[in-house]
Amino acid sequence: MSRIGKKPVAIPSGVQVALKGGELTVKGPKGELKRPVVPGVELAIEAEQVLVKSAEEAKEAAAYRGLMRALLANMVDGVSKGFERILEINGVGYRAEMKGNTLSLALGFSHGIEFPLPDGITADVEKQTKIFVRGVDKELVGATAAKIRSFRPPEPYKGKGIKYAEERIVRKAGKTGKK
Repeated sequence: MSRIGKKPVAIPSGVQVALKGGELTVKGPKGELKRPVVPGVELAIEAEQVLVKSAEEAKEAAAYRGLMRALLANMVDGVSKGFERILEINGVGYRAEMKGNTLSLALGFSHGIEFPLPDGITADVEKQTKIFVRGVDKELVGATAAKIRSFRPPEPYKGKGIKYAEERIVRKAGKTGKK
């Protein structure tokens, strides 16, 4: 069983954590995040750290404590440093560009794809083939990057499509000719 829930979450300077009416608020230099506290979990906010405690000693309560601790740590990291996912576009004629708050993609379809970015997410395009998705909410950054990737996932024969920068595409051999 993981013991991650027992570790305190350190609060860096410039970050404020507040608990009010069952809702956790974290403010920092990059922004503000709010999340309801998971039932069965209690938070003890001290000067430089937050302790997450279980209300009862059940196995489910320990799991919720670990969940809440991980969510809180991600919130603190997001408002202090931020999160980023990098996407790469591979394929002849495949490209991306930013038009205001809309990501415009040309991915080999008969039409272009216009993807409006959600609130709290910014994107930068480098050399028309690299997309940087940034934000303070880790969950929203990952979901936005996954949505962009879903427009043209990489195919296994030539590797064309949108992939994560750290993703490795397992290539397949094509058909062999008659001999």
